[in-house]
Amino acid sequence: MKKSPLHHKSETMAKKLLTISRVVLVSAGTVIAIDCAVLMAVGKINFGTVVPFLLGSAFVAHGIFWHAIRKFTSQNPFRNRLWYALWLLFFIWLMSFALFVFSLQQQIKQSAQPVPDVAAVIVLGSGTVEGKPTPTLAKRLDTAAPLIKSQPKALALTSGGIGIGQTHSEANIMASYLHEAHGIAFEHILQEGKSTSTAENLINSQVILETKGVSIKAPVAIVTSDFHTIRAAAIARHQGYQQPIMLASPTPLSIRYNAWFREYFAFASGWLLGEY
Repeated sequence: MKKSPLHHKSETMAKKLLTISRVVLVSAGTVIAIDCAVLMAVGKINFGTVVPFLLGSAFVAHGIFWHAIRKFTSQNPFRNRLWYALWLLFFIWLMSFALFVFSLQQQIKQSAQPVPDVAAVIVLGSGTVEGKPTPTLAKRLDTAAPLIKSQPKALALTSGGIGIGQTHSEANIMASYLHEAHGIAFEHILQEGKSTSTAENLINSQVILETKGVSIKAPVAIVTSDFHTIRAAAIARHQGYQQPIMLASPTPLSIRYNAWFREYFAFASGWLLGEY
């Protein structure tokens, strides 16, 4: 039976859409996989690099072997339903990730506003190497320094415990950096040197603030990386901080999107664990 012009046109359009989809999958997957492979090659092996690498590889495989994969899945009803179900779950996850990124962007914009008078400035730790702050932590400290200088009456507090193989607490290393790089008096900086997580950073800092007569009902600036602001703010409010003011430090472009990806799952994990 001869196909109608309309049917033929529909088939042609479907083939074009499939070709475009395959090109997009291969292109996007290649970029994602190479980006993550480079980061892993320099030692950044974590959830935010491994999972996107596997996802990118899956995209490339689907783009190149689309017909073979569809032939394999369509031969069995269960495999066919599973194939469609996995794609549906992926698109649902993609929408939730897009919502998270949008919320993160709004939080970052909000943190860029002028900071009002605060009772304290808490800088959250982010790791040290050989007794020095990591680039991410240095960015947090560089972001906090102008605020500490402009509001000398506010308590300044660094928060972070002793890491594996370290002899000094992260809080001590952070305080030293603020003194050496920004000329802030070492004695002016309070140190919370026991915590190993964001939740501990904030709950332990709360104890120190209370001993200094600062209520968590007062405005408190919390300095952290831009990708970390949503989760840190949620934990702070859950712990009783009534006016947390988030101050976001920039994340290097080379790791920014991987950090956002990793933080999405960290936020979901924190929610499941009841941190907020």
